[in-house]
Amino acid sequence: MEKRYDVIVVGAGHAGCEAALAAAKRGSKVLMITANMGVIGQMSCNPAMGGVAKGQIVREIDALGGGSGIVSDKSAIQFRMLNRSKGPAMWSPRTQNDRMMFAWEWRLLLESTPNIDFWQDMVVDLIIASGSVVGVKTTLGQDFFARAVVLTNGTFLNGLIHIGEKQFGGGRAAEKASYGLTEALLKCGFLSGRMKTGTPPRIDGRSLDYAKMEIQLGDENPNKFSFWNTKALERQLPCYITYTNPQTHQLLEEGFDRSPMFNGTIQSTGPRYCPSIEDKINRFKDRDRHQIFVEPEGWNTVEIYVNGFSTSLPEDVQERALRSIEGFGNAKMFRPGYAIEYDYFPPTQLNHNLETKLVENLFFAGQINGTTGYEEAACQGLMAGINAHSAAHNLASFVLNRDEAYIGVLIDDLITKGTDEPYRMFTSRAEYRILLRQDNADARLVGFGKELGLLKDAQVHQYETKQVAVDSLVNMIRTVGVAPDVINGFLEEKQSAPLTQQIKLFQVLSRPNIGLNELTSFSDELKSFTELTNDATVVESAEILVKYEGYIQRERDNAEKLTKLETLKIPSDIDYFEFASLSSEAKQKLSALKPSSIGQAKRVSGVSPSDIQILLIFLGR
Repeated sequence: MEKRYDVIVVGAGHAGCEAALAAAKRGSKVLMITANMGVIGQMSCNPAMGGVAKGQIVREIDALGGGSGIVSDKSAIQFRMLNRSKGPAMWSPRTQNDRMMFAWEWRLLLESTPNIDFWQDMVVDLIIASGSVVGVKTTLGQDFFARAVVLTNGTFLNGLIHIGEKQFGGGRAAEKASYGLTEALLKCGFLSGRMKTGTPPRIDGRSLDYAKMEIQLGDENPNKFSFWNTKALERQLPCYITYTNPQTHQLLEEGFDRSPMFNGTIQSTGPRYCPSIEDKINRFKDRDRHQIFVEPEGWNTVEIYVNGFSTSLPEDVQERALRSIEGFGNAKMFRPGYAIEYDYFPPTQLNHNLETKLVENLFFAGQINGTTGYEEAACQGLMAGINAHSAAHNLASFVLNRDEAYIGVLIDDLITKGTDEPYRMFTSRAEYRILLRQDNADARLVGFGKELGLLKDAQVHQYETKQVAVDSLVNMIRTVGVAPDVINGFLEEKQSAPLTQQIKLFQVLSRPNIGLNELTSFSDELKSFTELTNDATVVESAEILVKYEGYIQRERDNAEKLTKLETLKIPSDIDYFEFASLSSEAKQKLSALKPSSIGQAKRVSGVSPSDIQILLIFLGR
């Protein structure tokens, strides 16, 4: 057996898979240690990827050279672009996935990547020398050594599962919890906390009456996540929507005295934006129904995921309440829903490269940092894997800024603000969301992926070819004119003011409710170009760049102004308590966090503009 590696990745969930893939693609010799080789890349909760803001993250991972977008496309059973009725900054891709195929594709991708070894075991301790991690110890008594270690333990650290009045140790259904590692980290001086998440029951789809539900189809012309050579879906499976009702709520409430949520058994904090069904009916008593999404788990299974019915109530209560829902009258349960409590480590104990401040070359990624969601975990794993390789080979760290990616927003939020509840990404968290669109993730990040060695030359060439086409199309829209007699009939149909003289196409495209594809009928040059290119993504990108040019430029200017603050570095040995004029809260929080720049200090909760002015004066600015 090999004993020495460049990077060890502990855990094989979404964060672990991305971390191992990134480090190996950069050239590190990687060991992935997981308790169960049979569930690498497991979708332990909902069988879906993407969604609002999360879809943007998946596209960013893909543009950098990660695997989530490719795996999602290969295992997709339905694709939808959410928020099409809103501006392009809000468009968010989402797939329903075949859960078993998703895990299989991840394992296939990792096994086909050179430099990755696997070991089925549980890590129980770290080997630390001179303040730096140098290896790990496992349950089987094996010691493995490495230059860098990435911990991606998910919900397994001292995991405790709750179903009604029953509690038992576990990292997720039918899998053991991980013991020992939390205690090892506490000995190093880390602070830990407890969080909670949950999952709904799984149902036999053959027992449901879909005729009583609303059908939810995928997009008519489905897109895909990956910028590379995956295929868009040619056929899709439908999802369905139904609703709880007053009887459902009454049946659930009858079990509240046996609920760990309400009898004091569960003390930790759950995700605010994905509450359990009992929490929903307790908090929103004025609502007589809540939406339930009925989601298939794959092409070749009858298993159904009941999205919106996450619960830790006793099994009998779950079953009675489910059968009161329209279409669920004869529902058969495969397994009940449950809640799980687990250890996490407040992410303010990390640097922006996801390396811990207390132990060198030790990286945290995923739910160990207090996040929730596959996508949030995956992007942290990607960044931790990139930087673990850098640490192992004495290279510079790679950090994304808030104006460069949602990934940068997420990590900066965690490191700067911390979190005392499971952190989930939303578009509202990004101040530059017009810049951080799903359509331009490749334009923003392919350059980094190339520099880091995560993308192949063919992928970079594919991107460059696309960008040449986009630039050419934008230039054509700016230079080609259209006459009043050619287009006024169309403008009248659109209830848009007619032309009095010839103008450029971009002036017409800038009007509301007019799309680029509609204008091909009024310009032979434009029609010939789009037919020759035959790439809907080129047309979409060009249209957005022209239509929202003013907004994009304004946001870019704001980003550049604020980015200057990131270049103003704060000495690491600064004593904030020596500043008499700083507020007491600022002294305490800045001393605890030790921000690396004025920009980061400005985002710390409780630090006022006057506090920042004092620091600027100290820095001579």
